[in-house]
Amino acid sequence: MTNFPGKILRHVFLSVVFLSPVFAAGAPAPHVSLFVDATEAPRKIFHARMTIPAKPGIFTLYYPKWIPGEHGPTGPIQDLAGLKFTANGQSLFWRRDLMDGWTFHVEVPASVSSIEASLDFISPAGSEGIYTGGATATDRLAVINWNDVLLYPEGWTSDDLTYSASLRLPAQWKFATSLSVTSQSKEEIKFAPVSLTMLVDGPVISGEYLKIVPLSAGQGPPVELDVAADSAAALDAPAEVWEHYKNLVAETNALFGAQHYRDYHFLFGLSDHVAHFGLEHHESNDSRLGERALVDPTKRLLGAGLLSHEFVHSWNGKYRRPADLATPDYQKPMQTDLLWMYEGLTQYLGEILTGRTGERTPEEFREALAYTAAELDHTPGRAWRNLQDTADGVPSMQGAPHQWKSWRRALDYYDEDELNWLWADTIIRQQTHGQKSLDDFCRIFHGPPSGPPQVKTYTFDDIVSTLNQVALYDWRRFWTERLTNHGPGAPLGGIEGSGWKLVYDDTRSALVQALESDKNSVNAAYSFGLWLKDDGLVTDTVEGMPAARAGIGPGMKLVAVNGRKFSKDVLRDVLREGKNSSVALELLVENTEYYKTYKLDYHDGEKFPHLVRDESKPDLLSDIIRPH
Repeated sequence: MTNFPGKILRHVFLSVVFLSPVFAAGAPAPHVSLFVDATEAPRKIFHARMTIPAKPGIFTLYYPKWIPGEHGPTGPIQDLAGLKFTANGQSLFWRRDLMDGWTFHVEVPASVSSIEASLDFISPAGSEGIYTGGATATDRLAVINWNDVLLYPEGWTSDDLTYSASLRLPAQWKFATSLSVTSQSKEEIKFAPVSLTMLVDGPVISGEYLKIVPLSAGQGPPVELDVAADSAAALDAPAEVWEHYKNLVAETNALFGAQHYRDYHFLFGLSDHVAHFGLEHHESNDSRLGERALVDPTKRLLGAGLLSHEFVHSWNGKYRRPADLATPDYQKPMQTDLLWMYEGLTQYLGEILTGRTGERTPEEFREALAYTAAELDHTPGRAWRNLQDTADGVPSMQGAPHQWKSWRRALDYYDEDELNWLWADTIIRQQTHGQKSLDDFCRIFHGPPSGPPQVKTYTFDDIVSTLNQVALYDWRRFWTERLTNHGPGAPLGGIEGSGWKLVYDDTRSALVQALESDKNSVNAAYSFGLWLKDDGLVTDTVEGMPAARAGIGPGMKLVAVNGRKFSKDVLRDVLREGKNSSVALELLVENTEYYKTYKLDYHDGEKFPHLVRDESKPDLLSDIIRPH
């Protein structure tokens, strides 16, 4: 009770002076010293310590909130623990901002010129989470994303602030990064001082098993593939795998005609126990797949396109960036309306590069394109939510569950814009009688001159203007229509304009089989409208199709099909036998401990997507994916 009045005064004091400046105008930007102890990475905990210049008064610090490439306020503040501030050996009082949980206010006493800050980052112990807030460490590897383990002072841009970082890893672990190393010992790795921007842009991959593969011999700036895995066996990929990634460097050089990095590192983590994603940086990317993603042919098929997508981002997203995504720090909100260019064009280019590099065969590329088109063809949420809104709404929608995906809509600015940019590519080729293509747009928009990392912003008008330099067309109207239409059906103009047609039959492609096997799922989405787990759990329905019309929804469980216990083989047999039959499809379904039989008026058998040639048109698609 004796401290109660003091607590009130401190609360009032902090409330009054929260916005007081700490550094005088014209003062040099702070230089922060950061040390990260990752020796307990196998235990999923990282310890950080900082020395930060400060002045007496209320000193405001931020934990990075809006992370570049993540398109939302995804900084994993929930995983920050052990936060403490001291000066001259004395603990300092701090309080979290009541309006923003990523902001901290520290009471700095008189005669103090710097403070010590310490914190722990506790990485999720499962494989859950998204991006840099996802699971990041195992017993044999870890990825250090600097935004997870630092604070930065108010009043400066991330370009202004300089950080001198050092890192300690578990014994015998190796590492790779785009950051320059000034010294290295068994105890500590010291990196050259860099801006906060470039520090956050330079993650470190580390682990007991690390393979470094040079990719760019004689092709300009050095590029290497740095692969860390949970086992040595996971790194023993066939020789053609490394050749495909060498081809990727050559093909992107041909596509863009310039590089905007001094050297480049594919930081590739292979583990079944980390979050799986890809995140772009100027001179590296943090990409993660399952442990056997390189050595298992089926898993290679499923992972195809990830590294090419993230590599393209060095040009499209990092070098050329929408003006409203080029924020001065990690606190200012990003506006995501141009993600149809940032991510959509990158998705298209990353996919066609799988064909140009040999990572996919032409048939595998077409099957992947057919699958993308089929998914959008069975996304009834397009009726209420246009494509532009999937970009506008992403900061608040990234954590949405898979259930009801077809009605809610997911991050469709990736896949739908792959189809839209294919459409744009075919228009350019048609308008110029094959003399130009989207490659020409990329060379103008993203190309020379080469140089170190920088950001060159753009607007919608810049995109339209550059497209018109390549081929005169009403591009403003084209993109307005593509972004605001509601279907019906997927935008197939690019597929059809390139000489192919989307069809459905009862043959599962190798890709569909691989996806079902990998996800322990059954794809009945294109027949009667259900996505199922192998045990019958309904993970999603396609609204408007027979299963949804009958009353089945996500979370229910299919128990029996036409009187027989459910299995994926039983379901397929019944669908095949019932094709063109008058017998109804009867599904016994459990829903929150209640059972009900649903009769579906469906008689068309299994349906899976494919592309077939339209011989009345030139085969532009094959030319698009041929090696350049």
